[in-house]
Order: sequence, then C-alpha cells, then structure tokens
Amino acid sequence: MTLDELRFDGQGLLPAVVQEAETGELLMVAWMDRAAVEATLATGVTHFWSRSRGAPWRKGETSGHTQHVQAVYADCDRDTLLVQVHQAGVACHTGERTCFFTALDRGETAGPPPAHMLERLERTIAARKTNPPAGSYVAGLLAAGRAAICRKVGEEATEVITAALGGEGDRRIVEEVADLWFHTLVLLGECGIPFREVLEELARRHARRSAPDR
Repeated sequence: MTLDELRFDGQGLLPAVVQEAETGELLMVAWMDRAAVEATLATGVTHFWSRSRGAPWRKGETSGHTQHVQAVYADCDRDTLLVQVHQAGVACHTGERTCFFTALDRGETAGPPPAHMLERLERTIAARKTNPPAGSYVAGLLAAGRAAICRKVGEEATEVITAALGGEGDRRIVEEVADLWFHTLVLLGECGIPFREVLEELARRHARRSAPDR
C-alpha cells in the first residue's frame, strides 16, 4: 500500500506502535505525520511528531538510543502503524527498556514480561562483563573463562535430561531448563554473540522447512 492510502486524523497524525522486531516486545507508542512516515521509510530510523512541542523529532537524536527500522505495517483500518525495530539502548526517556513498566492495577513498577526475560538477562550479562561487581555469580563465571562456562552448560544439560527421565515432575524440568538457558546466555555473552543471532538462525531454518517445495 502507499502513503496516500493511510488515514491520518484531523490533525494529520496517526499513532505508531513501536515493537522490538526479534522479541515482539512493545517499546512505545508515538505519533507520526506524513513527513515522519516518509522520513522513517527513507532513512531506516524512526521519526515522529511531538504533539506537545508541535515539532518533528527523531528517536535517539539526543540520547543516541536510535530505533533501526526493520518493517512498517498499517492495520486493517489504515489509521495505525506498527513499526518493527531493532532498539539501540532503551526506548523510554526514564531509562527503562520499554515505556510500559507500570502496572495499572497497583500503580507500581512491575517486573519485565516473562516473554522478554532472555533479552533482559542478556543485558545484565553484558553489564557484568563490562563492569564486574564484587560477589556477582555471573561476573565470577565470566572471569573463570570459556572452558568453565562450557562445563557449566554441560552440567545443566545433564540435569535437564536427569529431570526429564527421572520422573521428578514438570516443575523440576522447568527449573533445570531455566538453568540451562541462563548459562547458555552467559556462554553467548562470553563469546560476544547476541542471542538474536540464534533467533535469526531458527527463523532461517523455519523458513526453509516451511517453503512450499519442502
């Protein structure tokens, strides 16, 4: 579809929902006029319209937390956009990863959605690698080196198998898989490999196996 088919409101604006492309994490909602949509598509980074300032703005122009656009979709009514991005840094001006961190029912800060815990853990591991605090388990494991981390991954994999075959119950399997995933993330962090590369590899395999001729 073309920009001419979008249905801007009476002020020439439409809402844009910004989502992390790899994880589906909802980052923020902002407004776009036609010029912002055009700039977003042309440059590959998000541009918006500030209703409070009455001026255009580019995400990250002062903070450096740029959003690199992967795709832009219009909804069925063509009056709302979904912008899928790769977020550099954090999306919220408060310093939180996402703008959606306050639980409405209690009015307090909620924990991260479980679906995004791998990304949260990856950031924590990266921080421990850069600035290792005293007494940190992750920092100690990283300091021990790749061989030690690999041994730990092997131990956790064995414990998953033991839990699954030993009749210890579903909860025990969940706990051991969580340990395995966590230590695998530590290994990726030690190697400097973003976990999104693993997701991309899974996506490539899925695409190949889902092709009509397979």
